[in-house]
Amino acid sequence: MKAMRTPLRDNSGVSLLFDYYNQLYFVERRFFPPDRSLGIYFEWYDSLTGVPSCQRTVAFEKACVLFNIGAVYTQIGTRQDRKSSRGLDSAVDAFLRAAGTFQYIHESFTNAPSMDLSPDMLDMLVQLMLAQARECLFEKLELQSQDLRDVDVCLDLGQEAAQVADAYSKVFGLISVPSVKDYVAQSWVSLAMVKQEHYRALSHYHVACGLLSLLKKQSSPKKHPAPKPPTPKKISVDANDNNNGSLSLPNRTRDTLQYIHAPNVEDDAKLQIEIRVPKDEAECRLLGRAHLREAVLRHDESQRLFRMCRELRGKDSLISELRRAHRRASELYKSLEEDDDFRDMLDPPLIVASTKFQLSLTPPDFAQFRVQDLFKSLGPVAIFSAKHHWTAPRTIQLVLQPGEKGDGFGFMVRGDAPVVVAGVDGGSLAEAAGMKQGDFIAAIGDEDVKWAVHEHVVQKIKEAKKNGSSLCLKLVTPMDRNYLKPRTSVTSNKGSFSPTSTTSSSSSGVSSGSHSPQGSVTSSRLAKQTSHQKKLTWNPFRNKAKGDEPNGYEGNVILR
Repeated sequence: MKAMRTPLRDNSGVSLLFDYYNQLYFVERRFFPPDRSLGIYFEWYDSLTGVPSCQRTVAFEKACVLFNIGAVYTQIGTRQDRKSSRGLDSAVDAFLRAAGTFQYIHESFTNAPSMDLSPDMLDMLVQLMLAQARECLFEKLELQSQDLRDVDVCLDLGQEAAQVADAYSKVFGLISVPSVKDYVAQSWVSLAMVKQEHYRALSHYHVACGLLSLLKKQSSPKKHPAPKPPTPKKISVDANDNNNGSLSLPNRTRDTLQYIHAPNVEDDAKLQIEIRVPKDEAECRLLGRAHLREAVLRHDESQRLFRMCRELRGKDSLISELRRAHRRASELYKSLEEDDDFRDMLDPPLIVASTKFQLSLTPPDFAQFRVQDLFKSLGPVAIFSAKHHWTAPRTIQLVLQPGEKGDGFGFMVRGDAPVVVAGVDGGSLAEAAGMKQGDFIAAIGDEDVKWAVHEHVVQKIKEAKKNGSSLCLKLVTPMDRNYLKPRTSVTSNKGSFSPTSTTSSSSSGVSSGSHSPQGSVTSSRLAKQTSHQKKLTWNPFRNKAKGDEPNGYEGNVILR
């Protein structure tokens, strides 16, 4: 328990929290009735404010443990080496697992008193994890394309950056909800705004780089073969001839440029450049400069938002990255020749966000962390749980007198783990000792048999009968339900029983003994089984043979 309260911020800490969560499943089913409260309080402290919260349900304890699992996943993701593809993949996996855990809490637990577990807060955390996963995927694409960035790669980077910006825009919208904004630190709100502007700037920068790379490709000198004697031929006119300033675009690039730019908004149509697919070098240069100018302006805005938050000023790595991106865009913008064209002051068209990566949340995998029930000795949890009501365990002792004839103790059993008394013969030792139909056999002598299989229990009963010794049984009786549901029951003048149940031994004789102080019963005579009763095999998986009675129980019921 102490280790669970302060788990390590790695996979071993996650495993420890999952082990504790799975143990709570057994604890809740065994000791916490669903129809009433035991008055046990579970207290936790909110992650950001430290305000205590408590509730008298195990569900609150389980939700808080899951929240810590998600929180540890976020710390695992931030600790990865984001300068390598493997580290970025691990970070994406950790953030998606965190998002899946928070989403599972949101869908499975409600009405929690903690602000950490409120629906608005969980929605924001899920979107925040997805935004960070998108950010890592963008960094991976940048890392893999360092050596070769043609126009198509640059356009892809621009749209991926726009996708990350949209993700942080959603985070900002969710974190601005009053119930969440008043709870989280102001630095969270400011950081969402900074990253939104930063990745908007990067989207414009990469699109500009792609457009300007077209100009370099057009102006690069081409090698020509040695001149040959001129041959008379007709002169054809090519609309894409570089001599007249036209721009030759590959089909894929042309298709990308047609949908990468959003259409003009009516209110801003006069303030935006109308170029979508440049037709010549002049338009390509103008559109590229406009995107670069927009990138520089948005980088300026991201640094301004950074300076406004006092808590972010101490983040040296963040400000260094912002300045590096701003310097890179500014130097490229200044390197271009200045043209006296008023259209330089117009805004470029917006970049449509798009991505090639489809993210899916990873819900918590409880089966991966199997645990051993600490209270397994109490019996199968499906039977011996707080959901059911039981009598106190009682001990009976059945004693067969030596030398007397008879068939057995007078009861039938079926099922396994635990074995249930399927029927009691009227006037038998079992009936005289107080055995009832539906009782579960918890122990035979000193041996606990709540987890024993059917064959083992039957063998123990047969050994007691064969040796002519006493049979000591510990029984419990369910009070809230009947685990035996026969179709019909056969009633004789000596009791009611099921003729087709598997029997340890059955007797229709009348007990001539009396109860002892310990609850033992002796018999001096056991009557033979009536002719209409049939002895069945002990195999719990026995198929019904021809001629079996259609009424009664259908085979053995395996209770687990």
